[in-house]
Amino acid sequence: MKPASLTRKTLHIAFAAASLSLLAGCSILGSGPKSGPATIYAPNVRVAADASWPTVDWSLALAPPSAARIVDGARIAVRPTPDELQVYKGAVWAQPATGLLEDALLRTLEDSGRIASVARIGAGARADYRLLMDLRRFEADYAGRAVPSATIEVNAKLMRMRDQRIVATRTFLQAQPAADVEVPQVATAFEQALSAITRDLAGWSLQSGQADASAR
Repeated sequence: MKPASLTRKTLHIAFAAASLSLLAGCSILGSGPKSGPATIYAPNVRVAADASWPTVDWSLALAPPSAARIVDGARIAVRPTPDELQVYKGAVWAQPATGLLEDALLRTLEDSGRIASVARIGAGARADYRLLMDLRRFEADYAGRAVPSATIEVNAKLMRMRDQRIVATRTFLQAQPAADVEVPQVATAFEQALSAITRDLAGWSLQSGQADASAR
């Protein structure tokens, strides 16, 4: 399957400097000078509804995903060895990793046509269930290989709002090998991994919520 297109824009380094996370103090991979334009990568995630997803009449609220600050930076993290975390030079995400995940999942559920209502917490919509997500990993991991894999790990919990009960919990992991070691190919691998984990999260949320609602 041909991967979705990846939007890239070039802005001055002032924007990149404003987006630095805790990883800014780490060693930075890549060639070229440390000053100059930064490339902004915005994964274009479009996930079609799967035939196995149920159509539900309950509503869902997405809580902002949580993550350690070192995971949720705007810089693109890379793990060349198991105990070393760096960032790619001159490359940043369009928004922090938690924002990429939340936007992709919200759009997927909205466009699926399988749920009565889905919104972010704070949007004012009443919800029957709440989805809690902890983003544990969002990094390019070499794991002893010649090219890295875009690795995303998310723990998800589905809560029934009426009694604040956790009705389902699961940890999702996607590792998509990049076609090359260069940043554009790594960013494309992230787009594919984010699409895959979004599909998994959306389907699981609908199926888990429907199983609980049917049991009522």
